[in-house]
Order: sequence, then C-alpha cells, then structure tokens
Amino acid sequence: MREKLNATTVEKMTKPGRHADGGGLYLLVKTDGRKTWVFRWRDRVTGKLRDMGLGPYGKRDVTLAEARDKAGEARRIVRDGLDPIEERRRRLQDAKLAHARRLTFGECAEKCIEAKRAEWKNPKHAAQWPATLDKYAAVLKPLPVTEIDTGLVLQCLEPIWQKKTETATRVRQRIEAVLDWATARKYREGENPARWRGHLKTMLPDPSKVKKVQHHSALPYAEIGAFIQELRATDTQAARALEFQILTATRPGETVGAAWDEIDLQAKTWTIPAERMKAHKEHVVPLSPRAVAILKAMPQACDFVFPGPTLKKGMTTAAGMKVLKNLRPGITQHGFRSTFRVWAAEQTAFPREVIEHALAHRLKDKVEEAYQRSSVFPKRVKLMNAWAGYCAAAPAATDNVTAIRKGAKA
Repeated sequence: MREKLNATTVEKMTKPGRHADGGGLYLLVKTDGRKTWVFRWRDRVTGKLRDMGLGPYGKRDVTLAEARDKAGEARRIVRDGLDPIEERRRRLQDAKLAHARRLTFGECAEKCIEAKRAEWKNPKHAAQWPATLDKYAAVLKPLPVTEIDTGLVLQCLEPIWQKKTETATRVRQRIEAVLDWATARKYREGENPARWRGHLKTMLPDPSKVKKVQHHSALPYAEIGAFIQELRATDTQAARALEFQILTATRPGETVGAAWDEIDLQAKTWTIPAERMKAHKEHVVPLSPRAVAILKAMPQACDFVFPGPTLKKGMTTAAGMKVLKNLRPGITQHGFRSTFRVWAAEQTAFPREVIEHALAHRLKDKVEEAYQRSSVFPKRVKLMNAWAGYCAAAPAATDNVTAIRKGAKA
C-alpha cells in the first residue's frame, strides 16, 4: 500500500523514527525535530537494505508530493537494475561537465589559485601564479578547460623550454596543478596533458640537462678577512646585518627577518622558526662571540633585529646587496654560504654532516639526518666559532692559509 501519509500528518509528525509512506519512501524524524525524506530499497547484488536521502522536508524544501515523485523515479532506476545513488552521481557529474564546457582554463586558474592561497607561506606565490600563466599560458585562458590537450600545453612550453628552462618548468607545474584541480572538481575528465612523468617527459628534454646551472657568485674564503675588515668599517645597519649573515652562514632572507624573540643571548643561540626556513624545519644557529656582540649593539626598538624604515618589518635584502655592490661588485649575498662551505670542507676537519647541518641542508639519508640533528650541535658551536675566528683574521693571515684541525673532531 502506498501514500499512507498526507500533508497534514507529515506537517504535525513529531515522533522520532521512520514513518512509511509506501513504495520505499519514508519520512525520517530526527530526535531534534528535523525531518528528511529517505528512499529505501534492497540491493539486488548484496541483498542488503540501502538508503538514499531525497532531501529535507519543508514547504521551501521537498514536499510530500515531490518526495513521492523522487521515490517513483528511484524505483524505476532499481527496476532497470541500476543503483539510484550511482545514477544520481552520474547525472551530477554530467551536469558539471556540461557546465565545464562553459568554464574556461582562466576561470579554473583563478579558482585554483584562490583554493591554494592559504597553503602559500610566501605571498609572492599568489602574485607569481597568475603572472606566469598570463604571460606564458595566455593561449589557454579563454578556452574551455575540457578542451586543453597536450598540443596546447606544448604550444605554451616549447618556445621557452630551452631558453627559460626554470620558468618553463614552473609554468608546466602550474598548468598541471590547474588541470588537476579541474579534474578533482569534476570539471574535466581523463589524463592530465601537462603531466611530466610518463607523458611530457617523452616529448621534451630533461630540464636538468638543458638548464644552465648558475651558481651564486661567491667570495673566495682566502679573501674573507679583508672583506670583513672593510665591512666593519662601514658604519650602517645593513653592513651589520650582512656581517651577521656571514657569521651565521644563513640565507639573506633569514637574516633580515630575524626577530628578537628568536634570539637567546644567554644561551648564545638563534632559533629560526620552520615557517621562515627553506626546508620548513626549525633551525637553531649557534652564535659566536662576534655575532652576539653585533646583536648586543643593535637597539631593540621593535620586534625585528634589523628593522626596516617603518619598524613594522625587517629590512629588505636589497640593503645588503647595495653594501656588497659598493665593496665587492659581482659577489652575491647568498654566495657567502658557498664561501663558508668551501672553507669548512678544505680548511677544517669537521665532518660533512656537521657542515650540512650548519647550512640547514637536509641529508639524503633520512636515518642519518634524524640521528645527526640531535648529536652535532656541540660540534656546530665549535665550527661557527672557528669560522668567526677565521673571518676576523687579518688579511695577511689569509695569504698563507693553514687548515684548522685542532679541536674539530671534539
């Protein structure tokens, strides 16, 4: 028997539980008083009872008449040997795909960027994504996302693949990400035409074999003593920041972003939080006596050790670049990490893993990395003190370099 319920009964029904209308249609009254329609049928494959929600009851939601129509359609699907839930999903996907034929790659890119914005720690990424896609993937933007194929992707990449390999690699990754987003959202189907492995890798030369590796120009370690003397003679905050960066073997951005709450002068350590590190892992830097002296001489006028003009954020790396340009044109700030690394490898007996940890590099062997991270700090203290001593040496002492061995293995 069907149509056991009527509109008045449904409206006044308050008893929690299932109330049958017939033909597999039930009004489900929840303990909090909410009402919803459910279609129940027995799966022909498993023999188990299954439920499919038809929507909440209400004059503005699903009325009794509408619920009966939905249940009738579900019964017809079951009679045809199909699963009504899967059929509904298929229809929804078809509708999305139909809508996607009007959704362009550019629109998908905007939605993808907005979705990923929260995971980007560096706000520059949010600006770089649309900029690179606007410049190098402009041909894709007005096209329906469903029509993007390998040929169109190659049309964007091939003109810049060998001339601007690093840029081209990023463009490919961003196109791939946008298309992955569109696929996950059911706006397109099939393989991603911007995928590298097993696809574009067979059509384009390997970036590592095309890209011309350009190392940061570094000062030879034998010249660091003379340079530090000139740097100390330059009485500016930028010069002090640059010297502090050299003594700590950190990256320029890590130094100019240093905050006082990261510094422990008593313990002589600088703890850089994970969100400011390239490897996204906290890095504790031992501070040499000279590094501590630089910090003690800095006025604590705001949260930052080396503040910018407004005192609301750290100074920019451009300030250190200007100092370096005046003293040693052609040398880069980042290059001092190479200066430190070559010196440590050639002039000391400190183990490789100690040097790598001092540079906050990840070791390839994960087990070794985990073990060494907790055991090499005392050695890093000695390493950074040795480096500070070498940097402070008079220029004449660097003409005839003597390897630093004493105490290195302690």
